[in-house]
Amino acid sequence: MSTPSPALRREPEQATEAPSLLAPQEPPRKAPTMPILPPAPPKPAFSARLLGGLSLGQVFPGLAVSVLVAATAQFLSEHYGAPAMLMALLLGLALNFLAETGTKTAPGIGFTAKTVLRLGVALLGARISVEMLAGLGGAAIGLVVAGVVLTILFALAITRTVGRDWRFALLTGGSVAICGASAAMAIAAVLPRHEKSERDLVFTVLAVTVLSTVAMVLYPMLAQVFGFDARDSGVFLGGTIHDVAQVVGAGFSIGPEAGETATLVKLIRVSMLAPVVLVISLAIRARGLADQVEGKRPPLLPGFVLGFLALAAVNSLGLLPVWLADAAGVLSRWALLVAIAAVGIKTSLARMLEVGPAAIALLVVETAFLGIFIVAGIHWIA
Repeated sequence: MSTPSPALRREPEQATEAPSLLAPQEPPRKAPTMPILPPAPPKPAFSARLLGGLSLGQVFPGLAVSVLVAATAQFLSEHYGAPAMLMALLLGLALNFLAETGTKTAPGIGFTAKTVLRLGVALLGARISVEMLAGLGGAAIGLVVAGVVLTILFALAITRTVGRDWRFALLTGGSVAICGASAAMAIAAVLPRHEKSERDLVFTVLAVTVLSTVAMVLYPMLAQVFGFDARDSGVFLGGTIHDVAQVVGAGFSIGPEAGETATLVKLIRVSMLAPVVLVISLAIRARGLADQVEGKRPPLLPGFVLGFLALAAVNSLGLLPVWLADAAGVLSRWALLVAIAAVGIKTSLARMLEVGPAAIALLVVETAFLGIFIVAGIHWIA
């Protein structure tokens, strides 16, 4: 058999080299696309932001319990003469099991202890006006303001001797110097949090309330011993007793003039709340000790202090009717009573007893310092 010629042998090679229409084609290249990001989560509704991210159903049980405790405390106060704040705190301490993790009342109690408290402090501003401050005279106002500042500084100095930190000093010193339980709760809202914050707050509120009650009974007798007239007695009582209710009770037990002067002096001390909270906030931020929420520092002045200042400014301009200012005062007192009931529920009595006698002695010494300073100032002015 003859072999094929070279030309004939190349034909199949050329045929295999030709591209076949049936061969798989390379898929066309796609243009690069940007990655699809998930949609941003929707902003919570205004009501959810107002309730601290909770729903009304979560807040209501704890809020209702706190209101019930506050109403019971007010009933006991009206019928048996005990301070309403003290009763609310003691009743709350007995119901500490309602604040345990997992209970339906725990979220609402936490909300009440924080947000309702701040509402009550803000509404205090409706009782302050420039005209009220000017009616007392420059010397008396200077004495009261100096008493507030020096008492807080004295607390910062002496607290170190009993092994307590600066936060406890500001809490106790501010409550003694300004307006008792209300000041303690307002200052606690801007202090850096720690594991004993609730315990220290409840102890301070309890101690200043008891001391105010004792002072309401003893200080009018001391005013007579010192030979004070009605006006000086009012300055003494308003400048030294911690809570507003006890100041009113002590002042009017002497007479109408002493009662009105004591109330006016006390409201001057209350007006110092916003400046003191501002200075504390500035000092904490300057030292880098402020609590951070979602990586951000808190505002320089909390919203409730701005509300306090705004109401005081509106009242000073005469834009707030008397009936509305009175209503704001009543609402403020009830908000603070409900809040302190919630603070009591949140706090374990066993933990509060860990504070020890040194802390009790500290508050007594701070109270005595303020009293001595005001008495000396009245004699100096006279």
